Amino acid sequence: MAGRDRAAWDGGYEPHRAPARQLARARTAFVFVHGAWHSSAQWAATLRELARLGAAGYAVDLPGHGLDGPLPGGNLLPGQPGLLTEKSPLASGTMDECAEAVLETLRLTRHHNRVFLVAHSAGGGPAALAARAGAGTRRRPRPPLRLRPRLPPPLPRLRRGARERHLPRPLPPSRRLRRTRRRTDNPLSPDPAYVEALRLTYHQDTPPDRFARWRAALGTDVPLAVPSTPVTLTAARWGSIPRTFLRCADVQALTPAVQDLMIAETDRAVLARPFTVRTLPGGHSPFAARPAELAAALLA
Repeated sequence: MAGRDRAAWDGGYEPHRAPARQLARARTAFVFVHGAWHSSAQWAATLRELARLGAAGYAVDLPGHGLDGPLPGGNLLPGQPGLLTEKSPLASGTMDECAEAVLETLRLTRHHNRVFLVAHSAGGGPAALAARAGAGTRRRPRPPLRLRPRLPPPLPRLRRGARERHLPRPLPPSRRLRRTRRRTDNPLSPDPAYVEALRLTYHQDTPPDRFARWRAALGTDVPLAVPSTPVTLTAARWGSIPRTFLRCADVQALTPAVQDLMIAETDRAVLARPFTVRTLPGGHSPFAARPAELAAALLA
């Protein structure tokens, strides 16, 4: 028995250490960038599924998000007194700061042979800037950095030719807050109609018994710079990176028609290397509704 116990500590029987060593040496790795109001935590189930398939994963917390991100003062108190009365602590955040957070994580992956960058929703802008900055910077004989944005960045003149579902505001924000927040979302709202709108917009296919937990994990603020800063992309750098768009077939927040328009606009701007397009069933949050399917699609 003593020999078996010793072998366990050497990795022979211990269930966590051996996979960790294997993943550190994995040829393929993914870097995940979350969308608005989310954090690195949204990717946990997807990372587990990728690990089962032998791929490593790294998840980024953009500035002001995750467990280190601030909440409005009194957000957990009755009436949430600070939600609509105080300036957002993320008001001064910049797109460059968000892109740098992505680059910091990408720098940790240089020992992997292939690295894919996976960006969800509003994470596409910071990811695109990071991809543009990192394109062509790896030295031979290591293979070039390969980046796979899941959703493309916002384009300067993206035509809104299709209707999207938008959340109602929990309360009309003050004029002061209009200058500092894109929109005041309130995942902890006590209003059942608002909560149902939140579910239908972002999580309509997440199992109902799990939606409350996902809702509780959402933040309230996004730096105004993320949706408002134009992202300039060039064919020489960003356009040289192979890209795949995982198109979600039943999205309410970003309808399939809008996704198709984004793909077409991007391909028109970078004619030499169009998106490879794959379609997944379901809504805006496949990492919550079907993480195993998402992991398999990423490795396809």
